[in-house]
Amino acid sequence: MAPILLLVIGIVIATALLGSIVFQFQTPTNDMILSPLEQKCQLIANEGYKIHTLYPNSNPDELLESDMKRLMYLDEKWMKECVSILPADSIFSIINNVDRNFSYGE
Repeated sequence: MAPILLLVIGIVIATALLGSIVFQFQTPTNDMILSPLEQKCQLIANEGYKIHTLYPNSNPDELLESDMKRLMYLDEKWMKECVSILPADSIFSIINNVDRNFSYGE
C-alpha cells in the first residue's frame, strides 16, 4: 500500500510542476504592456529625447529654430496628452524606458 501512495504523491507533484511550466509559457513574457495612450506618450518622449541628444550641453536659445519649435510642440503635447492624464508611475516608467532605450542603443 505504501508504494502505491508514494506513486500517487509523485504523480501529483509531477503534474503540478508540469502545469506550472505550461502556465508560465502561456503568460506573456513582456513585463511592460503599454496602453495605446502610453505607447503614444512613449513615441512623444522618444522624439523629444532625440532632439535633446543633438544638443547635450546647449541652452534652449542655442538650438536651431526648427528644432526649438519642434521641441516646444512636443513639450506641449507631452504635458497635455500625457502628464495631465496618465498616473505618475506610468510617466516615470515611460521616462525610464526612453532613458534605457537610448542608453543601451536600442
